[in-house]
Amino acid sequence: MNRNTFLIMLHSCLLVMVFSVPEKSAAAEVIFDRSSDSLKRGAVTFVNLCMLCHEMKYLRYQNLLEVGFSHNEVDALRKDKNIQDPLQSSTAPEVAKLLFGMRPPELSLMAKARKNGPSYIYNLLTSYYETADGVIQNQVFPGISMPDVLSYSIETDPLVRERLEQKAREVAVFMEWAADPNANQRRNMGYYVMAYLFILTFLLYLMKRKVWRRLK
Repeated sequence: MNRNTFLIMLHSCLLVMVFSVPEKSAAAEVIFDRSSDSLKRGAVTFVNLCMLCHEMKYLRYQNLLEVGFSHNEVDALRKDKNIQDPLQSSTAPEVAKLLFGMRPPELSLMAKARKNGPSYIYNLLTSYYETADGVIQNQVFPGISMPDVLSYSIETDPLVRERLEQKAREVAVFMEWAADPNANQRRNMGYYVMAYLFILTFLLYLMKRKVWRRLK
């Protein structure tokens, strides 16, 4: 075997080795429960926790009735607010800016603004970690001003972390719904429209056959 043949074979082996190495496994797909109960739990967490800083000015307390809350449950969530009021932060904007260096973003459309919105929100909430020098960082959004509201980074109990992850999924689902509360209604209406168009097309086809039969 001459030198050139050996180099060609060696190069081929290296290519096989490189392309046969498995790729780094992607993050596990996040499975969301979009049931009414999950939406309600996410709404409760959002109102009691996220609204300490954030707000949803395009969503009103009255809209929460569409999730499945009773009037009494909505009254308990809104407290002294009017049922027609939007979901406003309990922290004044100027105070929030003083604390975090910026005004916390309005979250009505966040699930639409980000690609794969629910997954992004879930991963953001569960990507906090504590560095060796005790600083809390976030893998998804390095340098983020928002604190670890779920205390996920400092929790070591696997069962508690699992519950926190479930809470993050519920918040993500609620924010997805809040970004487009009428999505299910439009989807259901679409089924009726498609059925109507199918029936109409079939009737027009029968009419066409009848007309052309006479012409023949």
